[in-house]
Parts: sequence; C-alpha cells; structure tokens
Amino acid sequence: MPATTPILGVADRELSEDAYRAEIHDAVKKFSPEGAFDESAWAGFAKRLGYLVGKFDQAELYQRLKARLAAMGDATKGNILQYMATPPSAFATILQQLRAQDMILPHGEEGPWQRVMVEKPFGRDYRSAVALDALLHAEFAEEQIFRIDHYLGKETVQNILVFRFANSIFEPLWNRKYIDHVQITAAEDIGVEGRGAFYEESGVLRDIVQNHLLQVLSLTAMEPPASGDAERIRDEKTQVFRSLRPIPRKHATESFVLGQYQGYREEPNVAKDSKVPTFAALKVFVDNWRWHGVPFYLRAGKGLAKRVTEIAIQFQPIPLALFSRDVDTTQPIQPNVLVLTIQPHEGITMRFASKVPGQDMKVGAVTMDFKYETAFGHDSADAYQRILLDGMRGDQTLFAREDAVELSWQFMQPILDAATDAPVPLYPRGSWGTAEAEALIAKEGRSWRAP
Repeated sequence: MPATTPILGVADRELSEDAYRAEIHDAVKKFSPEGAFDESAWAGFAKRLGYLVGKFDQAELYQRLKARLAAMGDATKGNILQYMATPPSAFATILQQLRAQDMILPHGEEGPWQRVMVEKPFGRDYRSAVALDALLHAEFAEEQIFRIDHYLGKETVQNILVFRFANSIFEPLWNRKYIDHVQITAAEDIGVEGRGAFYEESGVLRDIVQNHLLQVLSLTAMEPPASGDAERIRDEKTQVFRSLRPIPRKHATESFVLGQYQGYREEPNVAKDSKVPTFAALKVFVDNWRWHGVPFYLRAGKGLAKRVTEIAIQFQPIPLALFSRDVDTTQPIQPNVLVLTIQPHEGITMRFASKVPGQDMKVGAVTMDFKYETAFGHDSADAYQRILLDGMRGDQTLFAREDAVELSWQFMQPILDAATDAPVPLYPRGSWGTAEAEALIAKEGRSWRAP
C-alpha cells in the first residue's frame, strides 16, 4: 500500500483509538511470520490507524465519519474502499445512512472511486442472496462490488489456472475420458470454537459448501478463458455453475449426507437438541461436454481427523492385461492421483506407478511432492492479504460475481430445503465423518482418500 494510506475502523464497541491500535498491534505480531514483525515499522503504520465508535442506525456516526474522511482527503485523494465485515442484516441500515449523508459517490464519472467489499456469507439462501444483490445494486454498480471468498486468495487455488492452462501435458487429460472422479475436501480438526450462535444459523452447507467448495469446483472444472482478464475468467467459472446438474428436493438425500460431531450440542450457544449439521458429503455432476458422467465428491466438516483442504483428481484405472502375467498383482495397481493441497501446506503431489527395484516384476506407487515454501524459499501471502490488496487495486478476478453467487445458491436451494428433514447422525471427533458418507461414495466402488 502507499505509505500514506489511512485505515479507519468503525464499530459499535466502546474502544479508544489507543486501545484499538494496541489490539491491532498484538494481533499483527501474533499472526506475522516468525521474526517478521518490526516495531519501528509498526510505529509508522500505527499512526495511520483510526477508530470511530457508534451505532450503525444513528446518523450522528455517519456525520463524524464523513468529517473524518474529508480530513483524510490529501492521503486518499477521495478514494474509498468500504469493507463491510458486518452481518448481512446490517447492510441495509449502513447503505441507507451512507446515502442519507451523501457519502456514496456517483459511479462512472471522473474523480475519486468508491468500492464496497462484502464478507461471506452472501445471504443464507437463494432468495436472500437475490435481495442482497438488489440492495447493493441500488447504490453501486457491479464493478464496485467485491464479494469475498477468501479461499480464492490462496496460492494453490490461484495456481489451478496456471497448472491447468500453462502446462500442455495436463490439459489434454483434464476430461471425462481420462478422469474417473474428483474429490474436494475441506476438513477442520477443531470444533466451532465459540461460534456456536453463528453455526446454529448457518451450518456446514452455508458456511463451507455453498461458497468455498463450489468456488473451488468451478476453477477445477472451468474451460480455458479467452484471456487472463477478470471478467473472462469469471465468465468461465459462471458457466460451470450453469452446468451443475440440478438435484430435485425429492431425490436430494440420494446425493448428500449430513452429520454432526459428538459434543457439538455441549458447545456454548448451541441448542441441546440441535440438528444443525457440522459435516456434509455430496455427489455433484457437471453436465457439459468435458465432464459429463464424472462425479465430483465434496465433503466438508468440523471435528474431523485433521485440518486439510485439497482437490484430488483420480484418473481412470488401467486395464491389467499388460501386467496379468509374471507380475505380483496381489496388490491392485493404484490409479494415478493428482492432489492440489490448499491448506495447511500449499502444494501439489502426483502418484504414479513404478517398478519396485529387484529381480521380480513388482509394481509400486511413487509420489512426487511439490511445496511452495520449499520450491520458492518463502511462505505464500495470506489469502486475506491478497484479496484486500486486490480490492484496493480494483482487480475483481478473485471475487464472486453476482450471477455466479445466485446460480450457486440456486443449485444449493433444493439441498438446503431437503436438509431440514434429513437425518443428522453423530460422528466421533477425530474421525473422517459418518458411515453414511462412506456409503455414499462406496455405491460405485470408490472410497474417500485419506489425506
């Protein structure tokens, strides 16, 4: 960022500016890479931090905010990025107050720019997402709206585009002829960690599946964009959402299963008889020329065996005719698997078959392993660092577009409706979910990968 860029926090929590800076100091120090925090650099940065306290529904707060922004004019040149890290229920009030104080700049005219960044979840179902879009578009053009999904800021997620389209050896294989199925996993070993009230409203389907997993699926399945322009990339991602095979509500439970980790109901602010799912597994199809008939298995959950997010591309098994004689085939030759690990250690692995050294013809599995930190000598930037900076730059590549958000909710709506009556069996903490999830993938002779 330019060295003069001011950052102003606005909230209803009583806090002095010195206390605000102290909280930010401690947080930045805690989460910076080891040895990276510089007290002298912090001293200069802290001067750019400000804080205003007030109620979002009171005009007086926005009058003070307007005056404060006017005083910052020399540093900002009037440009404003508003990061609305608030519940969606507060959006309407905030936008109305900004409009009442003439704090929303006209779009498309010469002069300063104004952008609004909106945290997930963007709505809680299809209807609320459409209403939220209408609310934002009453004040801002689509080019001004930046809908956050921080998974899209992760290095490996961005590298999907480069990996697929900058390497000619992979793109010809990236289709139904060579790929048997795809598994996308977002697992956390922790529970809700004090966010019981939030999870009681959202559950895993809204918290993880509708946004994170479907966004990752779209990058995995998309066609090559005409250019690297943000809109061309988002066009192809949106085409994937249009190609998702609808799951009718009456058949939805044949395509997904839910679960809840043991002990969830004892968490603070969780109902003692809660049926909110903390785990979900789905089978999804992308009905287009490239992917027709290839199942995408999605699973996400809390309280699982380990923290990992990955995309596993399993290729078609080979016919065993070549190795049916004079070869030890007591252990089946494992299909090739390409795994893109998004967290915690970003990287790519590839499993392939190789002869085991020795006199006998034995076939074993070998894994090639690439990690960003090892290959490039440093950790990749944090996802939020990247997307906040892109918001300042006005680059929308890593942000969800209106039609994509609404299409993803449209796909999820029958699942959300069916989930209200679906069974939610318990699973032990530290496991990989429910037996029903194992059965979902085992129907067709497949099994979940153990990351």
